[in-house]
Amino acid sequence: MSTLEQLNRLAAQDVPAFVDTLRGIYEHSPWIPARAAKLGPFTTITALKQAMQGVVSAADRAEQLQLIRAHPELAGKAAIAGELTVESTGEQAKAGLNLCTPEEFATLQSLNNDYNNKFGFPFILAVKGASGKGLTRQQIIATFSRRLRNQVEDELREALRQIGRIAEMRINDLLGYTPAIGATVMEWAEEIATWSEDEGALTCTYMSDAHRRTANQISDWMRAAGMHAHIDAVGNVVGRYLSTDPRAKTLITGSHYDTVRNGGKYDGREGILLAIAVVKHLHERGETLPFHFEVIAFSEEEGVRFKSTFLGSNAVIGQFNMDLLDITDKDGISMREAITQAGHDVNAIPQIARNPADILGYVEVHIEQGPVLLQHDLPVGIVTSIAGSSRYQVELRGVASHSGTTPMSMRKDAAAAAAEIILYVEQRCAQDQHASLVGTVGQLQVPNGSTNVIPGRCVFSLDIRAAVDTVREAAVADILQHIANVSARRNIEYKAELSVSAPAAPCAPWLMQQLSAATERAGVRPFELASGAGHDAMTIAKMTDVAMLFTRCGNGGISHNPLETMTADDTEVSAQILLDFLRNFREK
Repeated sequence: MSTLEQLNRLAAQDVPAFVDTLRGIYEHSPWIPARAAKLGPFTTITALKQAMQGVVSAADRAEQLQLIRAHPELAGKAAIAGELTVESTGEQAKAGLNLCTPEEFATLQSLNNDYNNKFGFPFILAVKGASGKGLTRQQIIATFSRRLRNQVEDELREALRQIGRIAEMRINDLLGYTPAIGATVMEWAEEIATWSEDEGALTCTYMSDAHRRTANQISDWMRAAGMHAHIDAVGNVVGRYLSTDPRAKTLITGSHYDTVRNGGKYDGREGILLAIAVVKHLHERGETLPFHFEVIAFSEEEGVRFKSTFLGSNAVIGQFNMDLLDITDKDGISMREAITQAGHDVNAIPQIARNPADILGYVEVHIEQGPVLLQHDLPVGIVTSIAGSSRYQVELRGVASHSGTTPMSMRKDAAAAAAEIILYVEQRCAQDQHASLVGTVGQLQVPNGSTNVIPGRCVFSLDIRAAVDTVREAAVADILQHIANVSARRNIEYKAELSVSAPAAPCAPWLMQQLSAATERAGVRPFELASGAGHDAMTIAKMTDVAMLFTRCGNGGISHNPLETMTADDTEVSAQILLDFLRNFREK
C-alpha cells in the first residue's frame, strides 16, 4: 500500500516508478500518470485525482477514444478468457458479473453488441457504484439499456466520467483511503429513502407518515452526533452543537427533507445528513467551535401537498403566513389539521422566528441538480446567486373552426400562436450573454381540442429565471411584448397572469471567499456557478448573509428523479470543505 507522500516523492525524483505505481489506475494507459507527475506535488488525495482526470480531459479525442477502448466489456470476451486486469477482475466480481444467469449473460452480450455497433467503443460503467459497495446485475442492465439511447457525444463524455469514477476508487484502494463521512451520508440517505407514501418511489410530502418518520430519524441522528435536537411547531428538525461560550452567536446550515413525487434521494437531504455527519466527526474528537452551530432540516420546501413552498424556512425568518393554515390538500385536509395531527401546536409557529442579531450567517450544501460540474470534471462548486423566477400562466383565445373548410389565411389558430411564442422564448433566452438566463414552457394545453378543429384556445405556463434580476426582467419584458405582437398579428386575444415573482438571492462574497479558500485547501480548483433552482437559502437570505456549496450530480445532472445520484467521494469532498470552513470561519 502506497502513501501520498511516497507518490509525491516519486513524482519529483523517479517518474518511471510513479507511473509504475499508478499503472493500474487507468486501464492500459500509463501516459496518464506520466503527464500527471508534472503536476505534483499533490496536497491531498483529491488533488491527485483531479490532476489525473485533468490529464484525461485535456487529451485529444484520439487519446480519449484509445483510453475508452482499453477497457473491457462487462462480462465480455476478455472476462470469459480470463484476460482482465486484476483491477477489472475484482470490480466485475464485486458486481457479481461472474455469477450471471444464462439469461443475464445473454442480455449483456446482446447489449454489448448493440452498444459497440452504435458508438464504436465499449460500454463503461463504474460497477462499484456511487457508494463503492457494488451495483446489482439488474441495475447494470438497466443502466446499459438507458444509456443506449444517448447520442454519441453525450455517451463519450459519460464514458470518460465513468472512467474517472473507476480511477478514483482505484486510487482509494491503492492508498488505503475510505471516504468515511461520504459513506455515512450515502448510507443514511438510503435508509430514509425507503420511507415513502408511494410504493416503489420516493415521495415524502409535508406531515405525511413518511415525513414524520423521517423527521424522527433525523432527530435521533442529531442527538447521536452530540447535538441538542427538537422538532418545532412547523416540523423543522433543529439540532444545535453548542459552543463552550454560552454567549456565542450561531452559524446555521440546513436544507429540506420533503421531496417531490417520485423524487431523488439527495435533493435537500444531502445538506442535512452531511452537516450531521460533520458534527458527529467533531464530537467524536471532542472538538467544539467558537460559535453555536445549528443544523435545520426544513420541513417543507417543495410545495407538493399544500401548493405552498418554503414553509419551514419562512417560519425561521418570522414570515410564515398563518392564513396558509386553512388551505387544504387534495383530500380536503387543512394544513392546520395536518400539523395538529402530527402533535404540533400551530399557535407556537410565530415563536420559531430567529433574532437576526444572534445569527452569524447561513451556509447550505446541496446536490447541484444540473450538469455544469459534470462538464467541468469538478466534485464541487461555489454558488454565486440563486436565480430569481417569474412565472406566468398565459391564455390565448382565437376561433375554433373546421380544419377542412377554413383557409389558412383566415384562421385564428391559438395553438399556432403559442408555438410561435414558445420558439421565441427559447431563442430569447439562448441568445442572452448571461448564462444563468433560462426560459421554460413546462405546460401546454389545447382544452377540448379535437383532430379536425382549429384550436380556439391554448394555455401554457411560462417560467423565466436568471441569477441577476435585471437580466430576468429584461427577458420577461421582451417575451410579453412578443406575446402581444404575435396576438395582434394573428387576431388572437391573450391574457398573461403573473403567478410567481421571486427576486434572485445573491450569495455573500465574504462567505463565498471562505468557501473558496476551503475548497482550494481540499485540492479542488474553486469554481463558481449560479443556481437555477430555488433553495431554502433564498428565504434565509432575507434574514442573514448566505452561501451555498454544490456537490456534483451524476447521470447527466438529472434531479427530482429516481436517477438522481452523487458519489461517496464527492460527498466526502463537500464534507471536508464544510469541516474546514467551520474550523477556519471568521465573522464578517
